[in-house]
Amino acid sequence: MNLKGILFDMDGVLVDSEEFICEAAICMFREKGIEVKAEDFVPFIGMGENRYLGGVAEKYHVPFDQERDKRRTYEIYEELTKGKLKALPGVHRFIEMCRKKGLKIAIATSADRVKLETNLRALQFPEGTIDATVNGLEVEHKKPDPEIYLVAAQKLGLHPEECLVVEDAVSGIKAGKAAGCKVLAVRTSFPAEQLKEADWICTTLAEVPPEALKW
Repeated sequence: MNLKGILFDMDGVLVDSEEFICEAAICMFREKGIEVKAEDFVPFIGMGENRYLGGVAEKYHVPFDQERDKRRTYEIYEELTKGKLKALPGVHRFIEMCRKKGLKIAIATSADRVKLETNLRALQFPEGTIDATVNGLEVEHKKPDPEIYLVAAQKLGLHPEECLVVEDAVSGIKAGKAAGCKVLAVRTSFPAEQLKEADWICTTLAEVPPEALKW
């Protein structure tokens, strides 16, 4: 079998956090005196908060202090998510199955480390479940650039072509394919017709096509 590692995106793949980061971002802009809408953020899903927030700031032609505004958004996000973040359907069982198959596991998220840590605390994986993580502060180029998945594979000691990327966003699928990985798309954030670049598509990780783990 060529498959040796799984590279998971985080938001929309492992944890249902999109509504919370969107609400936090809306609150942050409201504090700046700007009313934005949830649909404004859709084009920037999966690209990391720099672009997620910055893209909407550009749309409304408002000043964007990347570090300050991002920090404030994460503060609001942490408050909003207390006791509310949950693993998406099938996550724990799928990861347990991957571990039993001897596959290495990495999480590669465009989000900053603070959001990664907040979400991992909520997911409560048993110690030793995750072999490596990569967050947005560790890479220069964000998705759809392949850098984050190249770094994740390297951290696992694997070649990209030995890895399966699990993604929910169009930009993430492009990143995974550009890195040379095979890609499994989860229909959490986008309809299937927008995920066609992926090798396989599933509704949740409870319904992964068997062939996605047999190559």
